[in-house]
Formats: sequence, structure tokens, C-alpha cells
Amino acid sequence: MEACFIVTRIHCAFLFFLAPALLLLLQQLKPCEAQSTTTVAGNATWTLLLENAGIASMHTAVTYMGPVIFLDRTDIGPSQIALADERCRNDSLDQTDTFDCTAHSVMFDPDTNTVRPLYISTDTWCSSGQFLPNGTLLQTGGFNDGVQKIRWLDPCAANETCDWVESDTDVLQAGRWYATNQLLPDGSTFVLGGQYSNAYEFLPADGSLLYNLDLLSTQGYFDWYPFVHLLPDGNLWIFANRDSILFDYTHDVVLQNYPTIPGEPRNYPCAGSSVLLALDGDYTDAEVMVCGGASIMAPGNVTAQYPASQTCGRMVVTSPNASWTMIEMPFRRNMGDMVLLPTSEILIINGAQNGAQGWNTATNAVYNPLTFDPDTWTFVVEPATTIARVYHSTANLLPDGRVLVAGSNCHIMYTFTGDFPTELRVESFSPAYLDPINDPFRPQIVTFSEIVNYNTSFNVEISLPTAPTGNIGLTLTSSPFTTHSFSQGQRQIKLPVTAPSLISGTDTYLLTALGPISTTVAPPSWYMLHAINEGIPSGGIWVNVQY
Repeated sequence: MEACFIVTRIHCAFLFFLAPALLLLLQQLKPCEAQSTTTVAGNATWTLLLENAGIASMHTAVTYMGPVIFLDRTDIGPSQIALADERCRNDSLDQTDTFDCTAHSVMFDPDTNTVRPLYISTDTWCSSGQFLPNGTLLQTGGFNDGVQKIRWLDPCAANETCDWVESDTDVLQAGRWYATNQLLPDGSTFVLGGQYSNAYEFLPADGSLLYNLDLLSTQGYFDWYPFVHLLPDGNLWIFANRDSILFDYTHDVVLQNYPTIPGEPRNYPCAGSSVLLALDGDYTDAEVMVCGGASIMAPGNVTAQYPASQTCGRMVVTSPNASWTMIEMPFRRNMGDMVLLPTSEILIINGAQNGAQGWNTATNAVYNPLTFDPDTWTFVVEPATTIARVYHSTANLLPDGRVLVAGSNCHIMYTFTGDFPTELRVESFSPAYLDPINDPFRPQIVTFSEIVNYNTSFNVEISLPTAPTGNIGLTLTSSPFTTHSFSQGQRQIKLPVTAPSLISGTDTYLLTALGPISTTVAPPSWYMLHAINEGIPSGGIWVNVQY
């Protein structure tokens, strides 16, 4: 395998001034299965949105109503934001203050960069979550009194007063600490693994007891927060440590065992990340990507600081002869987050180059994100942030195309001294496609249907400053529950779209698209819809994919 050809963003006009010999050299370089420089002009930028969110967000989810939910654990003593209306928690199981009048969840408004405290009662430390088809955020498990808890939040606008609801009667059938959730085609939720259980269950409960999964029984300490992706054939791809299976959850049958990925362990606490690449074409093929991780010796070893993994693996998991293709990233990285951008590129952001997840067990923060183009196998090194985002940090796509970055706390309590203090600042990363230099190519969605039905045509009208030179794409992107370097439920679908048709006398074009062909391709839920022209996305609008 040839070494990776790493590029930084180049304004496409600059290529005209390159000497012919250099152009020839660039064309002949084919590392990482053939790569090329990006043609999107402009520069990526960072913006500090909020100096103090009150909490360090361990778990983050973007709601279809606009606001973003931040969650931390509850048993670490006071946060930096008071609960409203003099509400307090009185919990004898808390490890520090049993009487606590501060919030451990907030609602962040990305339009005003303000937060509103939310009330969460039981401990959400290292819990899991998923959005339901109606947009409700389902939140499960945690630690101590939260280990079997089921919680809900029905999203609302920033000026409304929705809050967490915790069930006193419905509980998980097993304790779930470091578990993973996945929305299923029928709208139910698959809940898997964690420290206390190798089994899986369904929500709503199916009336049965737990179903054991042998894959998790064989991985020891390295199978927490397993990677789970719903494939377009309706089966699940499940990955733990370095091994993965194709799993028919409807019959409790392993259909295929995949090759072991080379290199380091990839799940908690070694903290790689995984993403299902955008689904396209006839949706029969699905490819996963796993990046980063840590030495098997790193967890719990504060002094040695073993180097993190520098590799990514790609595998077409729908192939009966599936195998890993390995490539190298520009930097070693663990605790990185992988975010699907509207353009179907993958942003790899946050993390450290040494150590592993856990209290003070990582050093050498990675400040530069990477953008990876899965079509050209190109890594682009992006501008650096000034804020270290290590253990308990998150990154989530916003509808406008920015990536919201929050959290980082590698201490048991809130600690504001030392090399990696508890991080309360919230910032956004704006990819190069948001640079104003690209505005002449930027589409704007002006008319759309909020309801998208399966395998049914629907129209979208977009305005363009200049006439398109090719077809315009439409993507649907889910909003995942992001925690511990894995975005649970993250997926993107490229929709079949007709060529743009100019509406007479305007700068508006009509597109006709076909809704997702099945619930296995896109489970019923709210998705961000983006139009893509010349690699430049529109702002996203929320649509509900339903029967």
C-alpha cells in the first residue's frame, strides 16, 4: 500500500498557475487507492460561540426543532449553571453532594448562543440515546441510580419549556453503562451492551427477556460502546474491539463473521470511531469506516502514554467476501469523532495522539480536524482549534452545515486547572464550503415538503445565484446521539434526483426526488435535507420521513 498523499485545501483557480510538470506529478500520485485535491474554494474557520455553557457536554444531540441537548453526568457535584425555579436534586446515591441545585443538562440555542438549564434526576454518566420517529429523544441507562433508567425529551423551540421526563415504571431489562442504541426500521430501538451486560433488548420492550450476543462475551474490557450500523438489507453490522459480525436481530442469528481489523483495539476505552458511508445508487451496497484507536496497553496507564492508532479501515460489509482496506491518517488519533457532512465527506475531529479514554490517561491533543473524501480517498488537513477536546467531548452536524463542538473533561470532577481543564466553551467548525467565496454556487431551498414518504416522488424548489453546470444532489442526514467518539444512529442517504428545470422568469429551479425506497434504508425519523451544487451545500431544512 502506498503512503497517503496528504493535502491542504487549495483554491481551484490556483491550479491554473501550476507548472505542467507539477500538474503531471499530481495526476500520477495515487496513494490511498487514488486521491486528488479538493476543488472547493475557500477556507475552513473556527468560531467561539459561548464562553460558558454551564456544563461539559458528555452527550450531545441536535433536535429537529433547532435547539441542541447537552448532557453530562449528575453525580460529580455542582456544575456551573443553576437549576431554574429553585429546583434541586436530593439523591443519597450521589458520590459528592447529595443535595444539588445545579443543572447537568442544558438546551443550547445555536441561533442565539444561549443555554437554558434542564432538570435530569438520575445519573446519565456514560449513557446512550437515539431519536424516535416523532423526534422525541430517547435516553437510556447510565450509572448508579440511572443504570436501568429510561428517559424522554420531546423537543421544543428555544422559547418554550420542554424538559426531561423519567419513567418510574418502564425500566431497561439490564443495566446499561457504556451501551449503544440504534433506531430500527419499525421505529423501535435496539439497545446493546455496556459494562453490565453482553445482551441486547428492544424498546418498547418486546415481552421477552434479554438476548445474549456472543461477540460481546469474547472481547473482555474492549467492547463498551460497540459500533452498530443498520444496513440497507435490514441487518445490523456490529463491531467490538477488532471483530465484527453481520447480525439478523429478528431471528437472533449471526449471518457472517468479518475479518479482524488490523491494528489496535477500536472501542472504548481505546476510543476509535466508526461511520456508515453515505448510502447511494440502488442501496444494495454498504460500506463502513473505522478510524483511530489506542494501544491495548494504554487504558489506565497514565505514565506510559502509548501512541494512538494512525489507521483507518474501510470495508464493504454487504459483500460475502468482505475485507478491510487500510489507510493512514495524517495524525495518530484516539477519541476522535467522525461526522458525516452534507457533501458526504467525513470530518474527523477532536481527540488525542497518545493514551486512551479515561481519567487523565491521554496527552498530546489533536487540534487539527481532517476532512476525508471517500470517493477520492483524500485527507485534507483543516485549520486548528485552540481548544483541546479530549475525553468526554462531542461533535455534531448542524443544519446550516457547521459542526458544533462541545465538552471535554478528563477528570472525575469539574477541574479548571492543569493541562486539560474541564471545558465549558462551545465552538463551531465551519468547513470550507461555508466560505462566502462559494456563495455564487450555493443553492437555497425555497419550497419543499416537510413530509417525505417512502418510494414516493416529491418536489424541491431551489434558488441559485448562477445557472448550474450539472445535476444537483439531495442528501438526507440523520441527527445522531453523540458520545464517547461514536454517533449512535448516524446515517446519510443520497436521493435520486432529476436534472434541475428552470422555472420561467426566476432564478429558481425545480427538482423532483424520490423518497427513500424502504425503512431499512432510512428508518422513519426527522432528517436534515441539503441540496448540493458543485460541492457546495445549501442550508439544511428538517423533513420527516414516514410511511
